[in-house]
Amino acid sequence: MTIQIQIKKTGEASDHPPAIFLMGPTASGKSNIALEISKYLPIEIVSVDSALVYRHMNIGTSKPNQKSLRTVPHHLIDLIEPDERYSVAQFRNDALIAMQQIIKNGNIPLLVGGTMLYFYALLEGLSKLPPANTNTRLMIHAMAKESSWPTLHKKLQQLDPVSALRIKPTDSQRIERALEVCYLAEKPMSELLKKPKPSYLPYRVINIALIPSNREILHQRIADRFEKMLELGLINEVRTIRNQFDLKTDVPSMRCVGYRQTCMYLDNQIDLIELNKLSLAATRQLAKRQLTWLRSMKGSKEFDCLAPNLLQQILEHLKEHSLKILV
Repeated sequence: MTIQIQIKKTGEASDHPPAIFLMGPTASGKSNIALEISKYLPIEIVSVDSALVYRHMNIGTSKPNQKSLRTVPHHLIDLIEPDERYSVAQFRNDALIAMQQIIKNGNIPLLVGGTMLYFYALLEGLSKLPPANTNTRLMIHAMAKESSWPTLHKKLQQLDPVSALRIKPTDSQRIERALEVCYLAEKPMSELLKKPKPSYLPYRVINIALIPSNREILHQRIADRFEKMLELGLINEVRTIRNQFDLKTDVPSMRCVGYRQTCMYLDNQIDLIELNKLSLAATRQLAKRQLTWLRSMKGSKEFDCLAPNLLQQILEHLKEHSLKILV
């Protein structure tokens, strides 16, 4: 299914302050380019990454190091513990607050990341769905414990066949949310999602998409990066987090790419060779999904993330949008 996304032009000729959206697949070099841009523009970085919100998850998320964090102010990193949850609605609210503060500081918000659903939430708004309800979720988890998540998926097929069609029978997180909405709203989530969404974004958004001209080189970058993660101690990081928080493998934090496979390794379900193989396959699939989102976005300027003069091209593009580049 192709997702068509229309990026709204938020007052190109108006007095809205600028905001730069730097999007791209994993391993496309977004973070490095963002730091380079900071040398030429007064920016503060807003992370658009669903994994960077977790504390302690540093190696497997390629979290910016302390030097980078000291060089340029970063927002929306290390917000919650690995046993907590963070919704798209929370991100949108936190991002808008951060962007407003950055403008007050006299700087430009530079939103950087690969969680396309987060970018979509900012650009297109969110449908009004009932907030999470602890009692309802406890009930759903009890039902799943008595039967299984695939059994609850069959229940979802009865209540909301449209949502069930796009959710895998093993995707506990999305099954839980879809059922929760059905029970709380007494309507299918798919029906609520059809309603108009508030999407006003008071910024002159400059959309930049990093697209690799050679997919094989991107795959090699992914492989090299994961090998580096293992060398830096990814397995020990996951072991320590699980011991500290007594996490189950179905919590959102441990479902992140690389972390899920490492949990399988620690549970003796796979060996080290399979850990590497499954992690690389999952990361490549993630990159593929990210590129599908990016190519469906209308109104973004594409750049080859493998180009040797990438920074110069982006700076020239920003000049065209009336941003004053510092020499």
